[in-house]
Amino acid sequence: MAKFTKKKKGTPAISTSSLPDIIFMLLFFFMVTTVLRETELKVQNRLPKATQLQKLEKKSLVSYIYIGKPKDTEKYGTEPRIQVNDALVTPKEIPNFVYAEKDKLDEVERDKITMSLKVDVDAKMGIVSDVKQQLREADARKVNYSCVQSIDKQ
Repeated sequence: MAKFTKKKKGTPAISTSSLPDIIFMLLFFFMVTTVLRETELKVQNRLPKATQLQKLEKKSLVSYIYIGKPKDTEKYGTEPRIQVNDALVTPKEIPNFVYAEKDKLDEVERDKITMSLKVDVDAKMGIVSDVKQQLREADARKVNYSCVQSIDKQ
């Protein structure tokens, strides 16, 4: 009787015909979901250093107020200015900014909004207290001061 021998079959080649489709789907997914930087800084913003930091939980509930010397000193002078979104404002315009930011949120989340102050190291405290006073009048009670991590060598 004849012996039957089994032919050794190699593993079939992986089809790469759908690979470009998958890559383009991933590319479009990341293009749609990525949030680009929304504001262009018009003020200098070197943040102070701190050793004990706490991260914010929900970044979608944070609105930023930048305080510092203007980059275009010929147009805006050398005194510290306040920037919200892409506009330089006076302290009296801060409540309008707060109300506009609250209107963007759901009604449940409006009281949870956090105003994050990104204050330049060289800015005077007078303008910061003016901003804080206007935030109180606009009923924005959660205020955060942004800073960078300091490496403390002991």
